[in-house]
Amino acid sequence: MQSRSRYDRRQVVSGLLAGAVAAGTAGRAAAQSSPVYTMKVATLTLNDAQHEWMRIFSGLVESGSGGRIKVELYPAGQLGSAARSIEGTQFGSIQAFVVPPEFLSGVDSRFEVLGAPGVFKDLEHANRTLQAPEFNKAFLALGANKGLKGIGVFINDAAAFNSRAKIEKLADFKGRKFRVLASAIQMEQLAKLGATGVPMSLGEVLPALQQGTIDGVMSGLPVLTALRFYDAAKFFLDSDHAMVTVVTVVSKMWYDKLPKDLQAVIDDAGQKASVQVFPWAVEFAAKQRVAWVAAGGTITKLSPDEQRELMSLLRPIGPAVTSKSPGEKALFDLMLKTADTVA
Repeated sequence: MQSRSRYDRRQVVSGLLAGAVAAGTAGRAAAQSSPVYTMKVATLTLNDAQHEWMRIFSGLVESGSGGRIKVELYPAGQLGSAARSIEGTQFGSIQAFVVPPEFLSGVDSRFEVLGAPGVFKDLEHANRTLQAPEFNKAFLALGANKGLKGIGVFINDAAAFNSRAKIEKLADFKGRKFRVLASAIQMEQLAKLGATGVPMSLGEVLPALQQGTIDGVMSGLPVLTALRFYDAAKFFLDSDHAMVTVVTVVSKMWYDKLPKDLQAVIDDAGQKASVQVFPWAVEFAAKQRVAWVAAGGTITKLSPDEQRELMSLLRPIGPAVTSKSPGEKALFDLMLKTADTVA
């Protein structure tokens, strides 16, 4: 009886061990069979708020997905121009594109509303507006019918003017050519100043400045410092008349094929990265002012009277341009209402 009892116990133990081994093998097999999704995220710039957003997003996604989504970062236009990257995102060869929304105006003109002059008091006010739930949801819904799903929008810096020759008063703009993004709101700003807005891709801007094809560029300082624009155009007019913003759009074709839990990871990471990058962007912009001057660049401001005249000229542009499209006007009005609410 004693011998049989020991035999029975050995059978039980052996059975338990076998079951454990089988369960472990099945678990490993299930893990191995779970697909890993590659997510290529592209942007045109390098070592700025757009690139930092990508780094934050990557960490959040890979952690939140338990490694089921592998994020690959491609800054500095490695995957092509803005037009090529937008097309690639729409058709799924690129999974996400991080870019100022004005680049997407050809997809939907409403993407340009964030660049309207005179809407925001400062960076913090702009950030509160962009992250307010109602406006945030409405803005990120743009492009859904064109294959693009918005997952985050954030502030890069205040808009200003960089030029080959020093600008000290509004009359200095007359007759000059400035690179702008291809949106009606940006083009109209230069027209109001008696200058010409010239849309061109980022990679073409520095050579155009060096060759004198254009006289300057409207942009934020961080991207100009990162790309060493001070070598070709050292004068920076701190006009602070509008905001340089960034949106991240994901390929809807790719996103719709993800399991629901991974879609939630992407959405959550996009929102969190957009909030977390803001203090970094503010600090980085301040550092770039120091770096710009240290590299030989100059920073100037208009006189108080000239600054008031600048805003008087530019502030009506948003209402005027957006009034031509009911959809664009509705989004612009929502932005104004939100900005007033969070002021």
